Amino acid sequence: MTSTATETTVYLAVNGTLMRGLELNANMELVGANFVREAFTEPAYRLWSINDRHPAMMRVPQGGAAIAVEIWAVPAHRMGFLLLLEPPGLCIGKVRLGDGEEVLGVLGEAFLCEGKKEITQWGGWRAYIADLANQRQTERERV
Repeated sequence: MTSTATETTVYLAVNGTLMRGLELNANMELVGANFVREAFTEPAYRLWSINDRHPAMMRVPQGGAAIAVEIWAVPAHRMGFLLLLEPPGLCIGKVRLGDGEEVLGVLGEAFLCEGKKEITQWGGWRAYIADLANQRQTERERV
């Protein structure tokens, strides 16, 4: 947690549509969040695509990988509002970064990931959606 003269902020790791330039990034601006840096989690997380609309990340005891995230400074008093704007099944929990720092982060509840496509091997949502867009373009070119 960081503190300024006027308000307290918390660092939040986001791994999907809240990232810069993506669909729900306006929600970060709405709550007055500021981008801090890009980072990776420690290699203890897995990632699923929820109907190719957004990802869900979960910490696992084995078989995890480092996942690309963005760290944002969010006004502490706006965290609840930000969470209410997130899709159902996403929650806030603690995330350990590759450098050992622990921050709050957007995670998925287990029920949300059941039967969904695991995308851990892409290493992050941006890489997955870029590959998905390339696949779709290739399919259009074949037609």
